[in-house]
Amino acid sequence: MKEKAVLVCGGEIRDYSWLRTRIAALDPCRIICADVGACHCLNIDVSPEVVIGDFDSLNPSLAESLARRGTRISGYPPEKDQTDTQLALEYALSLEPEEIRIFGALGGRIDHTLANMSILKIALDQGVPARLIDEWSEILLTRDRCVLEGEEGQTVSLFPFTTSVTGLTLQGFAYPLENDVMEVGRPYGISNVLTGKQGVISLSDGILLVIHYYRKGHFPQGA
Repeated sequence: MKEKAVLVCGGEIRDYSWLRTRIAALDPCRIICADVGACHCLNIDVSPEVVIGDFDSLNPSLAESLARRGTRISGYPPEKDQTDTQLALEYALSLEPEEIRIFGALGGRIDHTLANMSILKIALDQGVPARLIDEWSEILLTRDRCVLEGEEGQTVSLFPFTTSVTGLTLQGFAYPLENDVMEVGRPYGISNVLTGKQGVISLSDGILLVIHYYRKGHFPQGA
């Protein structure tokens, strides 16, 4: 039986009780940290099986503490082509997991957030479902079909990750689509709404970026 893999990165996590609950719900799972993401695990008293990165952020004393608890420390030079999160994701994929959940990868620097969205394609290309998750939302990529489990009134925004997405069909949404086309530069997929506990998204060509907000109602407007 394949296990789930959890990546914990160094981005902002404000609610540690939330993180503890989410990881416990995925048990049994393999826990991998990207560099200073190990601090988040220490804050919920969880020992990851490995911490991966160039350790430009993780305090050496914390790394030693984790090593004494049985965590493997896998170091890389700072001058590298991959981000720490990408290295951690590639390690997770080598385990051939059922799915991958990534925490601490959103918020803060927009370039880091975009990079973390981008590496979801690595998992997509290997056929492993992967999601970036924070207290407010989950983000994933799909190139064929995905089902969102949620509640009526939750917001879902869709963006083409490739130049265009064709054959786009939405079921269970306030603004359904049937065999439609979505192109970069026309962001009409923003702020759709689930009409029930499930939304089904399918497409025939391209890659779609899906942002599913757990919170209901209105958000501060940026447009």
